[in-house]
Amino acid sequence: MSDAGYDHATVERRWQEAWDEADVYRTPDDVEDPTYVLGMYPYPSGKLHMGHVRNYTITDAYARFRRMQGDDVLHPMGWDAFGLPAENAAKERDTNPRDWTFDCIETMTDQMESMGFGYDWDREITTCTPDYYQWNQWLFSRFYEEDLVERRDAEVNWCPHCETVLADEQVEGEAELCWRCDTPVEQRELEQWFLRITEYADDLLEAIDDLEGWPNSVRQMQRNWIGRQYGAEVDFEVSEAPRASSGRGEGSEPREYGPVTAFTTRIDTIHGATFFALAPDHPISEELAEEDEEIRRFIEEEADPDGDEPNGVETGLTATNPATGEEIPVYVADFVLSDVGTGALMAVPAHDERDHAFAEKNGIEIRPVVAPDPDDGEEPTVPDVEDEAFTEDGVLIDSGEYSGLESESARERLTADIEGAAEATQYQLRDWGISRQRYWGTPIPVVHCDDCGPVMVPEADLPVELPEFINTTGNPLDAAEEWKQTTCPDCGGEATRETDTMDTFVDSSWYFLRYVSPDLEDAPFDLERANDWMPVDQYVGGIEHAVMHLLYSRFFTKVLADHEGLDHREPFTNLLAQGMVQLEGEKMSKSKGNVVSPQRIVEEYGADTARLFMMQAAQPERDFDWSEEGVQSTYAFLERLQGMVEEYAAETPDGDDDAIASYVDAEIDATVAIATAEYDDLTFNKALRETQDLVRTLRQYVDYTEPHAETYERGLSAVVRLLAPVAPHIAEELHETLGDDGFVAEAEWPTAEIDRDRVEKRRQLVENTREDIRDIVEVAGIEDPTGIEVVVAPDWKYDALEIAIESDADNLIGELMSESHIREQGDAAADYGQDLQVEREALSMTLGPDEEHAALESAAWLIEREFDAPVDVVHAVDADEGTLANAEPGRPAIEIDD
Repeated sequence: MSDAGYDHATVERRWQEAWDEADVYRTPDDVEDPTYVLGMYPYPSGKLHMGHVRNYTITDAYARFRRMQGDDVLHPMGWDAFGLPAENAAKERDTNPRDWTFDCIETMTDQMESMGFGYDWDREITTCTPDYYQWNQWLFSRFYEEDLVERRDAEVNWCPHCETVLADEQVEGEAELCWRCDTPVEQRELEQWFLRITEYADDLLEAIDDLEGWPNSVRQMQRNWIGRQYGAEVDFEVSEAPRASSGRGEGSEPREYGPVTAFTTRIDTIHGATFFALAPDHPISEELAEEDEEIRRFIEEEADPDGDEPNGVETGLTATNPATGEEIPVYVADFVLSDVGTGALMAVPAHDERDHAFAEKNGIEIRPVVAPDPDDGEEPTVPDVEDEAFTEDGVLIDSGEYSGLESESARERLTADIEGAAEATQYQLRDWGISRQRYWGTPIPVVHCDDCGPVMVPEADLPVELPEFINTTGNPLDAAEEWKQTTCPDCGGEATRETDTMDTFVDSSWYFLRYVSPDLEDAPFDLERANDWMPVDQYVGGIEHAVMHLLYSRFFTKVLADHEGLDHREPFTNLLAQGMVQLEGEKMSKSKGNVVSPQRIVEEYGADTARLFMMQAAQPERDFDWSEEGVQSTYAFLERLQGMVEEYAAETPDGDDDAIASYVDAEIDATVAIATAEYDDLTFNKALRETQDLVRTLRQYVDYTEPHAETYERGLSAVVRLLAPVAPHIAEELHETLGDDGFVAEAEWPTAEIDRDRVEKRRQLVENTREDIRDIVEVAGIEDPTGIEVVVAPDWKYDALEIAIESDADNLIGELMSESHIREQGDAAADYGQDLQVEREALSMTLGPDEEHAALESAAWLIEREFDAPVDVVHAVDADEGTLANAEPGRPAIEIDD
């Protein structure tokens, strides 16, 4: 790095102070419908990491781009400030979570400002402050009033390390580990508060198709998580087989267990059910385990729902198939889950892969009852199900009076005909358990009264504030004896406060609404302004939030639309899930010791360098590898650009407005138009590649000849404004150096209209020509060319190419020869026709002959500069016949003199 030239520290500090003083990024309350750009707010963990920097550079660049496009922009920042890590950090440091959290916020705010992020800090929110979390409590009360809150005993996910409950979405992977600490999760029975998100399952699912601005991957993850299945519930009578049973007296009467309901999506296969299976924690399974040692041992020691193959144990019970009257054996099986369907299923090994694997292992009959649809007039062919199940719909066989029906019709008939069967819809989605046995969260606004039961804290008494931190194991609020004691709002008697706090995902389920009116004291958000400003136009964050934060936010928004007057039912119009920043192919993490410090990069190279490198390295949604060499190269680019602008400002050039200036002017237009479209699509890497290519062209221009001042200045000004969203500090500096007024952050975006297809063809033509010249020079060993002739193909070849592209005739050469002006070319036409025939699938239209000539003539200076030889671009009519034979559309012939 040069000590002279680009002094990034001075430049960045100067412009950050100037922006602050001028309130450049403040969004007044009276603007109408601003473009709302938002990055998922961070957890204040201590310092920004590279993932943060990438996320917030994406949103900052887009917000700056929209502002330069003339939009009012809302671009706020806040802190997801509650949560267990702060509690643990406070314990380790013998402090309290509040002080730890605010220290982290101060550090991270300084880092964000040093990165030049253009936030409206007047709208900052911090979720651990009472003026924020009172509205969590208010919303909880409103959900309760609308019957969307429930308290019940439930089997919950318990992390023994964190000593708290986890939502299903917070249990990760087949190993079922805590999302925070990777500890294996246990099951416990606890009384919990739930938000009834399942009431909105259909609404959440069906609206996914309308989220056209979301990645398909996130939409599919939400569909799968909600997991709606249409099918039937059908009752099987379960009883003891008429034989002696383990643990009971010889010859005693068989015990009846009554009807057991199974859910199935394939009731059309019921005639092929050859066993019945119960989940290990089904009530019948648990009852049997008390009497039968083998069943108890299986349930407690052997059952492995996450294993590679299904396991089970026979119970000695039978289930009566309601369609056939047949009695089939009952197993306790670990592939049956109590929270999917009913915890019981009819098993049809011939038509379900899981059932098939279990049947093979246990020697159970595999009986096919659905065959592939036969051809017209043919009889169905029994599928071979010995090695694998046939799982498709088809036509029923060996199914009594239902044989011959197609699967869909059979499902309707069987559901209607079987006694105790009924259509049913099942969901994988479960209600959202929000109770957490931790201190650092929103107190649930409930008091428990012996006479009245659970009672909501009145709105006038909100917020229920946290007491002083108590450093203890278990639930700290249980130890806050003075805080716990209160009076019942209903009867005035003695009562105890709820000591669970809310899952912190409650905080983030509506925070984007609070930015609209962060200081409002009598409501969570200003409804009129929210209806004007929301939904968020562009949201950016990690895909890991697909089925937690993003689903919960959609749920809250729908409830607020139904009950609080919001005009919109979705919170985020467009979503970008950014990729990771990696080092040598691995995710950066402290535990791996492969963390790159953003602070070091800013100090050594500057924020603009870090931002520009990160944005040009890959498309935002893709992972990319951090590279010190790439950072250094980016720094050198900015240094060169600064030198070009300063040299222009010091001495205005006096070149002609000639063909070279025309070429450069066309490239400026092309760059502006293409980069603008790429910014609009958030493909920043492509926009920046265009901009850097223009800088290269401008540098070549000024190296080759005295540039035309107006053209060159226009190019530099365009580059500065195109870089401004990503490298804002140096863009401000260069904007000023060029003599432009005001901030570049508030400047007008450059504009140009082009035919993008023609631009790409022109650029490809020039590049192909330069490549061909390089190849000839290398192969022929020409060290010092004295002249280069570039010969454009004759008109008839362009006509032939167009015919070949548009024709679907088998005999292309015959079709070409039907054109007299092509036929007149004789063998040359036949040879070219053969070439077109071979390449037919890959052909594309080029520029026309006159356009090719003009494009090559305007770019001839680039060739002359590279090879230090005069270039002559020749029309076909003026060319030598021998050279002309090699010329094709898009690939002119080359003749080099040495």
